Amino acid sequence: MQFSENWLRSLVDTDLDSQALSHALTMAGLEVEEMQPVAAAFSKVVVAKILSAEKHPDADRLQVCKVDVGLAEPLQIVCGAANARAGLMAPCAMVGAELPGISIKQAKVRGVESFGMMCSSKELGISAEATGLLELDNDAVVGQDIREYLDLNDHLFTLKLTPNRSDCLSLTGIARDVAAITGAPTRFNAIVPVVAEHANSKNVQVNESVVCPRYCGRLITGVNTAATTPAWMVKRLERSGLRSISVVVDITNYVLLELGQPMHAFDAAKLHGDISVRFANAGESIALLNDQTIELKADDLVIADSNGALALAGVMGGKPSSVDDATTDIFLESAFFTPAVIAGKARRLGFSTDSSYRFERGVDFGNTRNALEYATALIKTLCGGQVGPVTEVMSALPARDAVKLRMSRLISVLGISLTQEKVAQLLTQLGFEFSSAAEVFTVVPPSYRFDINIEEDLIEEVARLHGYDHIPALAPVASLNMLAAPEQRLHLNQLRDSLVSVGYQEVVTYSFVDESWERDLIGNPAPIKLKNPIASNLSVMRTSLWGGLLDVLTYNLNRKQERAYLFEIGAVYQQQAGAYQETTRVSGLAYGSAKPEQWAASNTEIDFFDVKAHVDSLIGADGLHKQVTYEKAEHCALHPGQSAKVMLNGKAIGWLGKLHPKWQQHYDLAKSTYVFELDVDAIVARALPAYQEVSKLLPVRRDLAIVLDETVAVQAVLSAIKAENIALIADVALFDLYQGKGVPENKKSLALSVLMHDTQKTLTDSDADTAIANLLQLLQIKFDAVLRN
Repeated sequence: MQFSENWLRSLVDTDLDSQALSHALTMAGLEVEEMQPVAAAFSKVVVAKILSAEKHPDADRLQVCKVDVGLAEPLQIVCGAANARAGLMAPCAMVGAELPGISIKQAKVRGVESFGMMCSSKELGISAEATGLLELDNDAVVGQDIREYLDLNDHLFTLKLTPNRSDCLSLTGIARDVAAITGAPTRFNAIVPVVAEHANSKNVQVNESVVCPRYCGRLITGVNTAATTPAWMVKRLERSGLRSISVVVDITNYVLLELGQPMHAFDAAKLHGDISVRFANAGESIALLNDQTIELKADDLVIADSNGALALAGVMGGKPSSVDDATTDIFLESAFFTPAVIAGKARRLGFSTDSSYRFERGVDFGNTRNALEYATALIKTLCGGQVGPVTEVMSALPARDAVKLRMSRLISVLGISLTQEKVAQLLTQLGFEFSSAAEVFTVVPPSYRFDINIEEDLIEEVARLHGYDHIPALAPVASLNMLAAPEQRLHLNQLRDSLVSVGYQEVVTYSFVDESWERDLIGNPAPIKLKNPIASNLSVMRTSLWGGLLDVLTYNLNRKQERAYLFEIGAVYQQQAGAYQETTRVSGLAYGSAKPEQWAASNTEIDFFDVKAHVDSLIGADGLHKQVTYEKAEHCALHPGQSAKVMLNGKAIGWLGKLHPKWQQHYDLAKSTYVFELDVDAIVARALPAYQEVSKLLPVRRDLAIVLDETVAVQAVLSAIKAENIALIADVALFDLYQGKGVPENKKSLALSVLMHDTQKTLTDSDADTAIANLLQLLQIKFDAVLRN
């Protein structure tokens, strides 16, 4: 919102200077984005009249002028402007004047003395280009300071308004806020209804009263639309960023800027029948004022006559019914449209208008008729004409529900002590109607404040008028008590440390992923789709972290990083029985050599068992009662011969395996890629530590080789031994597997190390033999295993 400071000061009488006014507005929530002078600084430039202009004796394009600047004698000035002529009123910079980039001195021009310089708007810094002297009105006072005459001691303010402050999209709204901030009195123009001079009118039918609850219009005949817009109005329009078009359009724009009410004038001779406010019909189109013809949609509200749409309501008028220099009769409208029906319409069409910008944020519906009366008075004054009666159609206007403000809540939120009398004063300055009882204010927002709906809105109003800079910045006070650290749960940082210790690097990827990842890589045919994705390739929620890790791997390989150990701890999202479920998982990816390149070790690639060791270390980080096993299973993303479900205490908690060859080819991976993914909640849970006596005596180790069917899983053997809890046997581990010569076909040989000890005595050979015999008996019964010869 751009406006002239002088225009604002004509509506509110404040003693603040420009800088102080800018600061006050910003601190009250109306941020002044820019403040710049209308013209550059200059001095000793006055209104002058050229008395005579004679050709220079030695130059064809120069004239020697006698110029009246209000002194006792005229000045002689040599001028090269093409429009310099006797009788012209123009600015004159006298000797000693300082213009932007120019110092005026007495000089000789081609042998003729010159005592000043006649000025163009460019030389005064008012415009970037000029074709001649700046021509002034004949009624200008000779000798008057040009800055005063042209009102150049002015500033252009540009406010960066938040969308909720639609009331400040007008000079009246800004003046109202300045008055509330500073306590200065307002000087609003009194709006007096114009008396009708004839009985002619247009019938108006509002078919959509919900979205257009108030519509006013009147017929004005005998209007001189070719009249010149007065300079004061042109100046205010231009300093607000609008160009002068024609007197009637300028008046509607002027009312828009001063009161915030968009208006439109139709050429009454181009209207057919009654006026109606309705939604567009199927296949209907309209030619707009910007020369754009659009096909209307069913939700487009239009102003229409019997022949069709005349204007796109709240956005832009139609060209066929527009006012031009030949217009003599106009139908002037002022209406209120609900923000919801206007919002987004202009943006959909690829442009924005001052009207739509205001209507979609909320216009003062209590001022609709006043704006019509104000515009009518201006038209009658500047263009003449005879005024008809106002046609007004009104239904249920938006309700202004009372909002309660509790003093206790106000003090609690702001953290400062305010008296009830002070709050009442601030609400009064805002022009709010209210009542109070038992330290509770009941406030009825005015029709121009669409942003006052809840208690917090009123708290904000009190805070900004009291002054944010008057609210002390207190250091926060908080207790720094140590938080309880639950012993039965690992911290996520412990999982991170476990993976970092074996060379992994943590990455963070989007929770939004490409739908093809879910459908093809993860085998999820119905992922959770986003209603408004930020990109077409981020359209669904992930159910696995693998897609993101593979994407990061590809990114690194493209940058010549040939070894990548990556992990991520993040959320995945699933939909079950119509409800959304979020769980946290830790996922890892390993690619390239098993160890960083070095002279002391061969450059062997990582394999399945290397990654399995990483998973074992991750799950068993605490070493307390976690039974980790792996079951052969197939996953669409994994190699069918190298994939397994990870089991923890008999429950599936994730996957481990080698990437399927088709995905290795899809991602153009030259080497094997191994991935794992585990449920975090399962692996961070742990049992409380329990004391167990450590033997002070030496253990006894026996190595056994047993032969059994090759289909028997080693893990099943180890689990059975542990479950039996054979006396004296502390641990059993596999250290070799053999198939070949000396072992029957379809059989395999397992070499087991058996560790035995007793905390009370040294074991004898007889004790060890008994334990081994019990172990072999168990293996023979459960797995038909025999001791290898």
